Amino acid sequence: MTAMTSSSPQTPRSPQGPQTPTADSLHTPVIGWFEQHARDLPWRRPEAGAWGVMVSEFMLQQTPVSRVLPVYEQWLARWPRPADLASEAPGEAVRAWGRLGYPRRALRLHGAAQAITERHGGDVPSEHAQLLALPGIGEYTAAAVASFAYGQRHAVLDTNVRRVFARAANGIQYPPNATTAAERKLARALLPETDERAAKWAAATMELGALVCTARNESCERCPISAQCAWRLAGKPAHEGPPRKGQTYAGTDRQVRGRLLAVLRDALAPVPQAALDAVWDEPVQRARALDGLVADGLVEPLADGRYRLPLA
Repeated sequence: MTAMTSSSPQTPRSPQGPQTPTADSLHTPVIGWFEQHARDLPWRRPEAGAWGVMVSEFMLQQTPVSRVLPVYEQWLARWPRPADLASEAPGEAVRAWGRLGYPRRALRLHGAAQAITERHGGDVPSEHAQLLALPGIGEYTAAAVASFAYGQRHAVLDTNVRRVFARAANGIQYPPNATTAAERKLARALLPETDERAAKWAAATMELGALVCTARNESCERCPISAQCAWRLAGKPAHEGPPRKGQTYAGTDRQVRGRLLAVLRDALAPVPQAALDAVWDEPVQRARALDGLVADGLVEPLADGRYRLPLA
């Protein structure tokens, strides 16, 4: 993977092949496209603040915008500040998470809210290192909040951005399954020099991957950098890595966990074992899923054999 800088000359991919685009040649068309086509999303509005940005980043992991929007609105109406969430039991966060999936994110967000309240007076910190030190916050989320909420210069690498860079800069259809050091190096090399432009670049590349340079059925005719895209210029060579398998859900432990949690979310009091047994016929898988929920802190078993969402 070739790192590029805004001042580097164009370098041929091969003696006869297309040239690798420079950072400068990508910034203006991508940011210009974003300014015209960006979706009006609530976490992009000034009133969202850093907390609104953080909530959206937790919710959007592995979950499409259409599913996040109603839950996000309800969440911010109930807990407009981190301290509001921190004052309630973690089980309430799990209950409000609803059917977004991967409910451990709700517990992690609750833990981050508690840490923000205790360490930072209830205000989401602006420093990248302080964000990274919060429980449940990794490199991506820290960079995203620092960039989108505070306008700082950070490389923000989600799946959409990685796909845009893989195609435009490296001429391959898909990035590796896990983010590599080479990808991070490239992302840093592609950052505009100023904080404001870098923050807009981060949002613009993410939106481009979400709306145009999609995983399937990409719309190259609408892409502002199609004329420079190394993958398109190479004839869109097919992916040569391991097969990309879609995630299955039906019949998995994830589905069982979801059904068990649904019973607990809808209950106003602890529920007996029989109420949980009724949602899945296969006892071994059901028991395994319930044990996993308990181990993850999403379900609290009581001494009398009943279960509830966690209180502490």
